[in-house]
Amino acid sequence: MSAQPAQARATAWGPDPAAQARTLLERARWAADEFASFDRARVDRIVRAAAQAGHDNAARYAEWAVQETGFGVVVDKITKNEACSLGLLARYGDEDHVSARHDADAKILEVPRPAGVVVALTPSTNPVSTVYFKVMLALMTRNAIVISPHPAAKAASADAARTLHAAAVAAGAPADVVQVVDEPTIPLVDALITDPGCSIVLATGGTPMVRAAYGSGNPALGVGPGNVPVLVDATADLVAAAQRIVASKAFDNSLLCTNESVLLAEDSIAADLLRALDKAGAHVCDPVERDRLRAWLYPEGRLRTAAIGRDAAWIAEQAGFRIRPGKRVLVAPFERPFEEPLTQEKLCPVLGFHPVSDAAHGIRLARLLLRRGGRGHSAAIHSSDRAAIMAFGANVEAMRISVNVGASLGSSGFETNLAPTMTIGTGFVGRSSLGENLEPRHLVQYTRVAYNRDADVAFDDFTGLQPWTARPTSPAARTATHDTARPGGAAQTPDSRVGRQELDLLREEIRRLVRTELQSVLGAHHG
Repeated sequence: MSAQPAQARATAWGPDPAAQARTLLERARWAADEFASFDRARVDRIVRAAAQAGHDNAARYAEWAVQETGFGVVVDKITKNEACSLGLLARYGDEDHVSARHDADAKILEVPRPAGVVVALTPSTNPVSTVYFKVMLALMTRNAIVISPHPAAKAASADAARTLHAAAVAAGAPADVVQVVDEPTIPLVDALITDPGCSIVLATGGTPMVRAAYGSGNPALGVGPGNVPVLVDATADLVAAAQRIVASKAFDNSLLCTNESVLLAEDSIAADLLRALDKAGAHVCDPVERDRLRAWLYPEGRLRTAAIGRDAAWIAEQAGFRIRPGKRVLVAPFERPFEEPLTQEKLCPVLGFHPVSDAAHGIRLARLLLRRGGRGHSAAIHSSDRAAIMAFGANVEAMRISVNVGASLGSSGFETNLAPTMTIGTGFVGRSSLGENLEPRHLVQYTRVAYNRDADVAFDDFTGLQPWTARPTSPAARTATHDTARPGGAAQTPDSRVGRQELDLLREEIRRLVRTELQSVLGAHHG
């Protein structure tokens, strides 16, 4: 390659993005290789230290994220940050993603294999909580991680990643086990996710980002957009349903992609439900307000990005009307669902409302709305009719259905027994390889050592033996064991050739890394 193209890249983007990515990933690979030799006790100490550091700084980063992005509610971001630090520890602290497992009856030994180097793309809507979440999952499974934050939230995200990293290293984690991109650019992100040194991409963000991750050539776990329909039928507790829906829709100004988007209510209870929503803290728009809201929110048929994460009073004022103090959600009734922009995903406290003749009609409409956007993501139902709940789950194409709970924290697993997550898999129908909430087990796989099932072939006892200590018995040691078993036998000194060979390989790897870094530096400056 000539000098001029490399110099041009350095001028436009700083150092060569490919060289930057390679350096980050090489350092992460060294950390991952060392981390993979840690036992469970060491991993647990590291995870606990990182979780505590995240929890201790939850409020500071919540305030920082709101200040930097202009999105959301500080108190709700604190809740998310705490849930993604000590909350994750409480949920997964007893799980073991480190030790080997064996099933004597099946005659199968399972050896854990961490992914290696995780490249994590994080959003501006839930920046710090997603950084916490992905770092914690990586540490629980002995993976190194490189965080690439959204540019609009890069300062808070980078600092949060470094806080968790410092706590992890102080507790014994390898240096460089958590790294972060300070100045994310499209070329650098592309270089990170396409480099062979990336083991897996975790993509949380907009559709273009997720598509890029899946097209990177590396394994990827990504999410699709949400657009959550919620059905309230005549058997529901309307007061409880209204309170849960308003609280969910108002939570962090609707920045969780699991928040309710369109509320479908049976005709027989629609008016009562609207009154209950009003009492629960929603402002129900009249037709004039609804039209003004629609016109401002969707100036060209697409959501105005300025509305994302803003509160209901601010949005109403921008649309040309005022609401009473204390109102946290704008409910906008509409008549024609198939021509209505209000049926699109809304990352702001605006909730579309449409009556349906009965629950069966509501299920059909919820299915159709998801086919317009949000397919595979999430849906919700408030009902005491178990047949309606079953029919809703069977026919509405969402991989998670929240029942009698606010969808924001229900489908994300913080108010249900689903896995608590900041990354929602949309399954086959949503064009995602992940059909459930991302959790630690998705970042570790197992080599399965399967014995001959013939009863005459014995399965070995692996009790007390673990991958990080297991080494083949040397010929000398085998001879010593054999000789010791015989009368007059003498023990032999174990062969040290294996240790010398490993040391030679390590030295060669160090030399290779030094050469690579020197080439990267020289290439960035001289082409």
